[in-house]
Amino acid sequence: MIIRQQPAAEVTTFSSAEGLLQSGVDFAIYILDVKGVDGMEIASDLRSCEQVARSIIIFVTGYREYMADAFDVQAFHYLLKPIDREKFAQVLEKACLEAAHIQKQQAEYILLKVNDGRTNSWARRKVWLMDILFIESNNKTQVLHAEDGIYEVQGKMDEFEQALGDGFYRCHRCYLVNFAKIIAYNQNEIQVTGGEKIMLAHKKYPAFVKAYMHYAKGGGMVNV
Repeated sequence: MIIRQQPAAEVTTFSSAEGLLQSGVDFAIYILDVKGVDGMEIASDLRSCEQVARSIIIFVTGYREYMADAFDVQAFHYLLKPIDREKFAQVLEKACLEAAHIQKQQAEYILLKVNDGRTNSWARRKVWLMDILFIESNNKTQVLHAEDGIYEVQGKMDEFEQALGDGFYRCHRCYLVNFAKIIAYNQNEIQVTGGEKIMLAHKKYPAFVKAYMHYAKGGGMVNV
């Protein structure tokens, strides 16, 4: 079914969770059976790997009762057997779009002047877009919140907004958020990966939702 829909795809199959883990290969999309708790355990192990943490996991299984557990490993979808071919095709198409978006963002970076807090000196640093959670404006100082820490950076919010592109949104005059890192939102705030919350300007809420939906339909990584 995968090859019929995606002829250029490279598909590797494994008869056991151990075989997959021992292969040492990182895949863009993982399609896993559950078979008791094995599928959930392997998904958790995969998520603990830095590279695989950004991959897409789809469960294809006959076990309906583990559906809620799939949220804990950030599963992209949970398909029940017997497989509905039309539904599978729809899920795979969306997964491939998201995988392409992730791959593109992983290859994109921005060069920033970052303050080394230990020496209080500025140095130019390459920052991968996929690692950015959000940028905060704090008393004329711009603060970058990334996966590996928090850094003071040189520049203006308007400049960052233009440079980072459609994968980021100016949700408040003081915040610029990475769509790919959003895990929850309401009319007043946005929560990003790791649990931190930032303000969402109330008047910007309708425009934010519209922009987020446009981003998602374009294959952007969605965690909400």
